[in-house]
Amino acid sequence: MHTPFYYFTWFYEYAVFFYGITLFISYLLLALFSSIAIRAYFKKKSYTDNETIIYSPLAPGISVIAPAYNEELSIIANVRSLLTLNYVFYEVIIINDGSTDKTLEFLIEEFELVKIDYPYIDRINTQPVKQFFKSVNPAFSKLLVIDKENGKSKADGSNAGVNAAKYPYYVCTDVDCILHKDTLVELMRPIIQESKRTIIATGGPLRMANSCDFEGGELIRMRPPKPLIPRFQEIEYIRAYMLSKMGWSLVNAVPNVSGGLGLFNTEIAIKAGGYDYKSYAEDQDLIMRMIQYCCQEKIKYGIRYIPKTLCWTEGPPTLKAFVRQRTRWAQGLLQLMLAHKKMFFNPRYKRAGLIVFPYNFFFEFIAPIVEITGIIYMIVLALMDRINWPFAAVVFTFAYIYSVCMSIIAVLWDQLAFKNYKTWREAIGLCLTAFVEMFLFHPIVLFSGIRGYIYYMSGRRDKWGDMQRKGFDTQKTKKPAAERSTAPSYEPQP
Repeated sequence: MHTPFYYFTWFYEYAVFFYGITLFISYLLLALFSSIAIRAYFKKKSYTDNETIIYSPLAPGISVIAPAYNEELSIIANVRSLLTLNYVFYEVIIINDGSTDKTLEFLIEEFELVKIDYPYIDRINTQPVKQFFKSVNPAFSKLLVIDKENGKSKADGSNAGVNAAKYPYYVCTDVDCILHKDTLVELMRPIIQESKRTIIATGGPLRMANSCDFEGGELIRMRPPKPLIPRFQEIEYIRAYMLSKMGWSLVNAVPNVSGGLGLFNTEIAIKAGGYDYKSYAEDQDLIMRMIQYCCQEKIKYGIRYIPKTLCWTEGPPTLKAFVRQRTRWAQGLLQLMLAHKKMFFNPRYKRAGLIVFPYNFFFEFIAPIVEITGIIYMIVLALMDRINWPFAAVVFTFAYIYSVCMSIIAVLWDQLAFKNYKTWREAIGLCLTAFVEMFLFHPIVLFSGIRGYIYYMSGRRDKWGDMQRKGFDTQKTKKPAAERSTAPSYEPQP
């Protein structure tokens, strides 16, 4: 007669086995889909060069929106880079979201700003907007600065920017990001090339700015980060964008467009309600609501990703800052699952309901829970001396080699396609880092994920704090206007 514990272990082990096999197969399929999507990207790009889009009078206008809270270290270089993007019809909207440092003062001084009256329509509710600024210098005519009360989240500032946007598409980014000079062209390309669907959003890869060289908001030299935490993040980002999101893009099932860089249909974003200022995952939440709106209105929509790196952001430089970031992300994921649970296996929402949301639930949200329970289960079995150690070693070795191979394939694939690093030695060095990722980086991610779930379930909301960024002036970038005496220059950037 078998005991209840026997039946529990039998069920648990088979469940975890099939869970792992399904996960491995899904990664392989995404890698295959990604290879097809990347080839299609290069093929379509050959039909229309960048110059044709840049100088076309028919190219749709784009509003570039970037909320800023206490960003005095990097605000000048980053705004300057946004003002030198390659595109005909675009504007730059900087939202000073109640900064307590000299962010607004630096902007006013550097870009010769004066207060203006602006036809602002409050289409999405935000914290009160206090004033608007434009430059008296024609060189900065594209720039609009909004000064508002702090909304305690990036979402509230982004909504104010969407309200002020005058173009049919907007790009949402962070002022701590440096963009490639062709960012707007590349993000607009899928919209121009698509004829069968309304492309409601496009995105592109983000990379770590740590250890890269910048000058005047322009990328001079791209390097893998030297500090370990940003270095692990570089691998994680390459793997996520090159294998995962590009694979989802092929089958029109992109789960989210990163808040660091994404282009959105302005009208549909507004009709979907804009960003949720209470959400920790406002970027993914917006995509879910835009999809719901399109399905309700029977709009044949599409969401696309491109493989070319367009954005560099400064990763958390310390363990404390990284854990706080990932704790918030985990809180946001749980919040998202609860807020949009009606989409779960709901055919009304098509691929988003039948594929995207279930995948996020089982392989993003549930994954840390499965892993931590698995560790506890193994400890219990070890104490009971009931582990088949040779078999356990085989399973662990397979999982380890598989994960390392996925990371190496992504890094080498990216280097072969775009040659982002100057030397292959840098790419190989990053590949070698993947061998210790499971032991040094992944436990921190797992801890942060479980911590985020516990925080959310217990009602504790981790504050949106400063990441104590070093700023791009430490990476061969010019200092803010208050720290230098030379006249402002107008320089290109990536």
